Amino acid sequence: MTFLDLGVPKDLNKGLEEMGILVPTKIQEQAIPVLMNNQTDFIGKAQTGTGKTAAFGIPLLSKINHKENYIQALILSPTRELGQQIAKQLFKFTKYTDKIFTESVYGGEKIEKQISRLNRPTHIVVATPGRLIDLIERKVVDISKIKTIVMDEADEMLSMGFKKDLTTILSKTEGHRNVWLFSATMPSSLNEIVNEYVSKNAVQVAIDKNDSVNKGIDHQFVVGDESSKLDTLTYFLKTQKESRGIIFTRTKVAARTLSKQLKAKNYEVGLLEGEMTQKDRDKVMRAFRNKTLQLLVSTDVAARGIDVANLAFVLHYQLPDQVEYYTHRSGRTARAGKTGLSLAFITKPELKTIRELEKELHIKFSQIR
Repeated sequence: MTFLDLGVPKDLNKGLEEMGILVPTKIQEQAIPVLMNNQTDFIGKAQTGTGKTAAFGIPLLSKINHKENYIQALILSPTRELGQQIAKQLFKFTKYTDKIFTESVYGGEKIEKQISRLNRPTHIVVATPGRLIDLIERKVVDISKIKTIVMDEADEMLSMGFKKDLTTILSKTEGHRNVWLFSATMPSSLNEIVNEYVSKNAVQVAIDKNDSVNKGIDHQFVVGDESSKLDTLTYFLKTQKESRGIIFTRTKVAARTLSKQLKAKNYEVGLLEGEMTQKDRDKVMRAFRNKTLQLLVSTDVAARGIDVANLAFVLHYQLPDQVEYYTHRSGRTARAGKTGLSLAFITKPELKTIRELEKELHIKFSQIR
């Protein structure tokens, strides 16, 4: 199956090929033909790292009339990083098409800067909900004519407290637009939004957990005492030489402590945790993307919206407290057809959790001694 088989126009396909996106993922296979050929509301349930940006981005771009200079589509994203990443992807997809202009707006950057960018021709706005509301209130953004709203990582937007903003945005555009909702999970709070703002006839696609866990990831665990964890970690890192990866902790205190310990051992390490300012976060992400940093230590909340190519490994210094978080974490490696390692550092009592993850996600962990 190729993207041309799904009905993707040749000029868009050329952009995908140049990015090395050649074989559609399950969510792309099921979403693209439906969204390209129909005016419909859509609910797509698929894990992070399964190629959702192309699943909604390609149909969205094919529906834009580049000759009409107004905002025709809106993409809502939980974090600034994910928003920037989506805008960048759309730009790359359209390398060989007529010019389609996308602007990304988010908190943490001077609003005046964004206002001046929005004065240029804009067809698609990618926004975090809070900043979009600010811009609407200032009458800078007019979403009255949009034909499509995409809600990406909808469950994350709710868990970050954007429910009120989302309902405001959705209620302002009712009557003449389609809602395309993509989410890894469907919590009850999301069902309330679906019942209120999404058509009863919406096409629904759920990618089975068996399919959603990336087959390119090698899942491993190592058992030890809490006191020897740091030594085991540094032993593992010595075997990795130049390879890069993310180390996850469950709490910000653990993340801060671990990053200090690794810095003391002369590792090039950056810290990401929920209470950082956007400026500090951007600085760390820039250094990690530029490969000045080899490692990132992060909490689950702080890692939302991160997408860095070619990560060799994801390490679970502390196991997550939700199954979904394991998929979110491990999905940061082995992207775009590559392989990667997901390694958990556990104590004996946590073997039970490993078995639960195996059962729930239909994956197999191997133990390293």
